Amino acid sequence: MRAVIQRAKNASVTVEGETTGAIDSGLVVLLGVTHEDTVDDAKYLANKIINVRIFEDDQEKMNLSLKDVQGKVLSISQFTLYGDCRKGRRPNFMSAAKPDRARELYEVFNSLVKEEGVPVETGAFGEMMDVQLNNVGPVTLIIDSKDK
Repeated sequence: MRAVIQRAKNASVTVEGETTGAIDSGLVVLLGVTHEDTVDDAKYLANKIINVRIFEDDQEKMNLSLKDVQGKVLSISQFTLYGDCRKGRRPNFMSAAKPDRARELYEVFNSLVKEEGVPVETGAFGEMMDVQLNNVGPVTLIIDSKDK
């Protein structure tokens, strides 16, 4: 599994003009699933994302985690994170998991984050979404469960 996480002052996602998820302070998580991913990958990413220290403390050092600041997650499924652009001009998405498997692991990830007491808002799986984000810093990181 691959996640792009962005520290947000606020963020929201709309589908066909209707807001499906919104957060004030926290992280926007763009989450991609590939064929080999398992529940263990979802566990790894959920744990890493809620505990990575990317929020500033009183000395303006990135020493606090999402849990420390009582932040929220706006979780967006994004198969394009597994787009391969090495050949030609059109991305190849063959590495992205099939929708049923991707949805299953996306939902497992969201449940694991919630179990840790972090509120989770979501987009709509498989839909065209408009995501708005005020990225603080900006701070954007890529975390891949295969790199553990």
